[in-house]
Amino acid sequence: MSHLISCQDLNQSLDTVEDLVVIDCRFDLTAPALGLTQYLADHIPGAHYLHLNDDLSGPIIANQTGRHPLPSQKVLSRKLGQMGIQRGTQVVAYDQNQGAFAARLWWLLRWLGHDTVQVLNGGYDDWRAHEHPITHDLPAPQPAPFVSQPPLTRIMQQPDWNKPTNQLIDVRDPARFRGDHEPIDPIAGHIPGAMNLPFLDNLESGRFKDAAILAKQFAKAGLADAQTLVCYCGSGVTATQMILALLEAGYPEPALYPGSWSEWILDPAHLAALSDATR
Repeated sequence: MSHLISCQDLNQSLDTVEDLVVIDCRFDLTAPALGLTQYLADHIPGAHYLHLNDDLSGPIIANQTGRHPLPSQKVLSRKLGQMGIQRGTQVVAYDQNQGAFAARLWWLLRWLGHDTVQVLNGGYDDWRAHEHPITHDLPAPQPAPFVSQPPLTRIMQQPDWNKPTNQLIDVRDPARFRGDHEPIDPIAGHIPGAMNLPFLDNLESGRFKDAAILAKQFAKAGLADAQTLVCYCGSGVTATQMILALLEAGYPEPALYPGSWSEWILDPAHLAALSDATR
């Protein structure tokens, strides 16, 4: 099963799939309340809402965690169960267009061992462009027992970053990777040894490129199946979009460095690479 679902297929599934839960993950890093405001104004019929900071991340611990730590598995499982998600439930996550916030939920569900989850290709923008139905009605909760299973994902712990078999992939935009500027975190640059593959390059006109095109794109960049691919970004969110794209392209499950750059720079012993130099 593809990790993506088209707007047309989701629209059909709303009427034909009995055990289906749709979750709106729209979010704006510069305006954290905007996503919920947009959801309350209109959303896909039956969709619930999960907030990146409040639901899809755990509490920030000063000088220990990045900006979006992984949430408690127990707490997240309870929230998912309250939305009616149980083993076998088909889950579709969507955001506005780039797939990164929806991919965060997709990755978290797979982290909890839930494999029937997809991201809406093209997001809410594509849904509206095709004039599929929308509503402002809120869904009635239908709680179900959500029980986590062994994870389907992989995590890189910080001490393992420089293993020779690891290939780190920084998915931020090239200017942040090079350290030309840093609009969010206090230190600019990237983890030494990382290569830069911006997550936005996985999209074309707001939709994920076809799997074959992604495969050629990654092969041209020098990625090999034998490598252990490790994806990171600023805080462990947009990196999940790259993991999804790599899986679609046929690569083995990449690892996520959850703390990403915002955690890495908390250790004064860590170097920050600037292009090919470090400081």
